[in-house]
Amino acid sequence: MSTPADLEQALADYLQVRRASGAGLARAEKLLRQYLSHLSEHGTDQITVADAAAWATLPAAADPRWWAYRLSVARGFAAWLHTFDESVQVPPAGLIRSGPRRSTPYLYSDDEIVALLDAAGRLRHPLKSATYQTLLGLLAVTGMRVGEAIGLDRADFDAAQGLLTVRAGKFGKARLLPLQPSTVTAVNGYLRDRDRLCPVGASDALLVSFYGNRLRYNTVWRVVHKLLTDAGLTAGSPSRRRIHDLRHSFAVATLSDWYAHGADVAELLPRLSTYLGHTDPAHTYWYLSAAPQLLTPAVRRLDTPQRGRR
Repeated sequence: MSTPADLEQALADYLQVRRASGAGLARAEKLLRQYLSHLSEHGTDQITVADAAAWATLPAAADPRWWAYRLSVARGFAAWLHTFDESVQVPPAGLIRSGPRRSTPYLYSDDEIVALLDAAGRLRHPLKSATYQTLLGLLAVTGMRVGEAIGLDRADFDAAQGLLTVRAGKFGKARLLPLQPSTVTAVNGYLRDRDRLCPVGASDALLVSFYGNRLRYNTVWRVVHKLLTDAGLTAGSPSRRRIHDLRHSFAVATLSDWYAHGADVAELLPRLSTYLGHTDPAHTYWYLSAAPQLLTPAVRRLDTPQRGRR
């Protein structure tokens, strides 16, 4: 849509068509007019998933079922608009669940990640210690899946370009991951230690066990669980902490940083989705509703005096 007026006319057409088929839509019309008012007052006439999710969750203390209903109303209108304008983004079904919900990920703080790395540094075998510090560090700063990290070959690390090539991605999808210079330095340091501690007979894998073999997922899970305990990160935990939550922590930290710097999150979210190797951006949009700390900046972006009337 090109102007707020166009959206208003589109809404009128949408309501007319739906009512011609017998729908009442009194509550939906009220909500959709509020939604368009939010967009107009914030200088945007684009329907995006991020903005729809942020608007839907504006009543921060509301029941998730109300959020889900608000989003479903916006979704119906967006789906209708999408038939005329493919640039209109349609919120995926189930983005905000009104029934049983996906488990909320545990988000590691920077201090907790440091504690976990310190625990890995205390492992008895020097190569095992170096391997797990590097594995955990890569998971924390790239958001890779565990299977992707242990599937990396040494040739997948390009120090000159500062890139990792993930070839064993989920559903067979490969992708490139740019690395920060500090990460490149850390991986180079690990490779030097690896060559010194395991000079012959090592696997082609980037990360190896103290026998020189590629890491196995079940073994990694057991070792990391022990490291979590050694780091004091399991006692009194409100939810079970998992190695996979490092991926969630990376995603939420990235989104939080974008909000803090006033970035266009709706525009950048597909890039994060690609970086994480998601097959559908909906899997990335989920973090907007799964992490409560993301609701505040999202709401602030769309907040208006009308909020108090809801």
